[in-house]
Amino acid sequence: MNILKSAIGAIAIATATFAALPAAAQDPGPEAYKNALEGKRIVMVPMAMGFDLAQGWAGYLSIEIPNFGGVFETRDPNWSVEAGAQAIAEAITSDPKPDVLIVMAPDMNSYSKLMRRAQKAGIFVFLIDNPANFKADAFFGGDWTEMGRIEAKEAVRACGEGSSKQIGLVQGDQTNATSLFQYNGIVEEMAKHDGFEIVAEPFSNWDATTSRTVTTTMLQQHPDICAIIDFWDGDAVGAAAAIREAGLSGKVHLIANGGGEKSANCDAIKNGTYGAVVSTSVERESLRYAGNDEVSASKQRQAG
Repeated sequence: MNILKSAIGAIAIATATFAALPAAAQDPGPEAYKNALEGKRIVMVPMAMGFDLAQGWAGYLSIEIPNFGGVFETRDPNWSVEAGAQAIAEAITSDPKPDVLIVMAPDMNSYSKLMRRAQKAGIFVFLIDNPANFKADAFFGGDWTEMGRIEAKEAVRACGEGSSKQIGLVQGDQTNATSLFQYNGIVEEMAKHDGFEIVAEPFSNWDATTSRTVTTTMLQQHPDICAIIDFWDGDAVGAAAAIREAGLSGKVHLIANGGGEKSANCDAIKNGTYGAVVSTSVERESLRYAGNDEVSASKQRQAG
């Protein structure tokens, strides 16, 4: 850890030295990233490895980190909170310890104590995608409240003034930050549009079968719904199936949220599965992690 902090300190000095130079000359370049990452061990613990967000992060980081001399490893809890906690605990006690833990938290609180324990052990902890009740050294992910606002704007646009103005939601779960923040953004935006209302807001627990079931019930109870916002493209295929089975394709505008994966987002819009997808960019987020923002985040910890 001391080696990492020393290297980062050197980068900070170099950055200050370059401040008076033209913008093109201020980029510390590959050598600075190599100095920060060479010989460092970085371990990522997502919620599971078998979905696009985790695969995207792992795909880019597994290229960028070794390119600069670091070692990148992943653990696969396979959606088990207990397995994820065990993976983090094992990383903290491993020899050598990782220099950085990258964690995709399943909810606001489950890993908080473990992540604080990791920091006390001298490990930098970065959160990706999902915020948590924990002061991480850095967060890399989307602005979920803003994405909720964008989803609501799209629902209002698609329904139009002459519609029923009835909107349905298929939320993730009651404890995951991405679901909670999306909901807040949707409610905030909806309040700006007279007559529009959320008539149903069940949870899918991020499961396509459950999304299909709750959407079927929603459409039976509210057949005039003009738009549905499903909080994740991974389960929105269930909502899409329910809309088709109800004979409402083309009448109910389905909006999903995704990470930019082509088949899950672009192809689904093209074939009519979704009306729209509000997406983050895993590529841009992960490249920012492997580059300047890792240095900035580490400096922030030093300053704190």
